[in-house]
Amino acid sequence: MPAPRVLLVANRTATDEPLLDAVRRRARGGPVSFHLLVPATPQGLHRVVDPEVAGLAEAQRRLREALPVLSEAAGHQIDGHVGDANPLAAVQDALHLRGFDEIILSTLPWRVSRWMRVDLPSKVRALGLPVVHVSPHVRPVADATLELAPAPAPARRALTGFESRA
Repeated sequence: MPAPRVLLVANRTATDEPLLDAVRRRARGGPVSFHLLVPATPQGLHRVVDPEVAGLAEAQRRLREALPVLSEAAGHQIDGHVGDANPLAAVQDALHLRGFDEIILSTLPWRVSRWMRVDLPSKVRALGLPVVHVSPHVRPVADATLELAPAPAPARRALTGFESRA
């Protein structure tokens, strides 16, 4: 029986500790092969102007950086590719073209993740394979090292004849 094939889906979190931990845990569970999918996510106006090519160079850079780190976590060589800018379409393409048994999806925290705002974890689960979703924790504001400036006083404005003074 061949080793299960696990699709790793990540972009900005491809080298983050939660994904590395998930790969280590899965590798300890027995023979397994991993494949990293990095969707080419365009930023800003590139989403509209040239979504087919925007984000490719950045995704390829992330893929090159992540493969050695993930390979070390897995204990063996991991391969990967850059996928479609639409992360769900990229996952579907990978499943249809390469075939996988499991998926590990790594996202940014909910507050900053576009993938979470479109509910990508639920959509990927609906494809019918076991899915593990990992995400880094957001540091509490109290732990932040940034100093916040005091809020400015509210500006006063003149009343027009249509507003009451109450």
